[in-house]
Amino acid sequence: MRLDEIAARLDCRLEGPGDLEITGVAGMDEATPSQLTFLANRKYRPKLRTTRAAAVILDLDEPSPGRPALRSDNPYLVFARALELFSPPPKPSTGIHPTAVIAPGAKIGHNASIGPYVVIEEDVELGDDCVLKSFVVIYRGAKIGNRFLAHAHAVVRENVFIGDDVILQNGAVVGGDGFGFAKQADGSYYKIVQAGTVIVENGVEIQSNACIDRATVGETRLHRGVKVDNLVQVGHSCDVGENTLLCGQAGLAGSTKLGRNVVLAGQVGVAGHLTIGDNVIATAQSGIPADVEPGKIVSGYPAIDNAQWLKCSAVFNKLPELYNEVRKSRRTLKKEKP
Repeated sequence: MRLDEIAARLDCRLEGPGDLEITGVAGMDEATPSQLTFLANRKYRPKLRTTRAAAVILDLDEPSPGRPALRSDNPYLVFARALELFSPPPKPSTGIHPTAVIAPGAKIGHNASIGPYVVIEEDVELGDDCVLKSFVVIYRGAKIGNRFLAHAHAVVRENVFIGDDVILQNGAVVGGDGFGFAKQADGSYYKIVQAGTVIVENGVEIQSNACIDRATVGETRLHRGVKVDNLVQVGHSCDVGENTLLCGQAGLAGSTKLGRNVVLAGQVGVAGHLTIGDNVIATAQSGIPADVEPGKIVSGYPAIDNAQWLKCSAVFNKLPELYNEVRKSRRTLKKEKP
């Protein structure tokens, strides 16, 4: 594909010859002399001198790289769209595999692609253009919108509601029982029926082996555009705001409320029954035991303001030295006592 055609399709400003033929997209280290690369993080700027790429996607104010370029105010987004030009997602053929088990009362929309050993129970409603890969299970009463994509071994439990353009990666479970048990007099635990549901709004993606638990009563809700990474746990009755990112191995205890555009980095743990405001960022492995005000960046355990945590971390590295100084001072004081 010619570089000027790529620029037009991606709405970029072209610098350099438009007739340059591009065969693919790659990172700066891997790119060949016929491929397009990108710079989205300026710490990788020195690689512009060593990459073999034919052309590079750059920010509008980035200095000239000495090679053809595509200019954009969001190079990473352009890179993502460029990948689709050369590696479009495969489109499965429509139809229902003969090994699929579909209840008579299930309603399947137009152009469905249902793979081997899929199970769809009674009273399920599935929208148009949906793709269910092998061994997907949809429990009784689930209602699912258009363009749903469920990869192998994903599970949607009973009476769950899922909107349009939702993706479940392999092994994701939506609507499993919440962790609810009442302690009895003899010390054993009595299972509390998880009678609520899960609502997943439009444009949500839930990645491999993540678990979104149903509410005991009421609902667990993932709002529009939420992205849930691998091995994430969302507890019962949580409410996750629009365009929030839950990164790998993050965990939300029950009844947690997250605002819009929150980012919980890897292995962040959040205690239950608390509120995290809009635009909060929690850095990796933070533990959040209390409410967090909107716009904060927090770190550590218990999570505190990131700037304060950085200062504490710097002091922590000096603790052995400080301890020795204190011991010396105590010895000196003892000697000076009359």
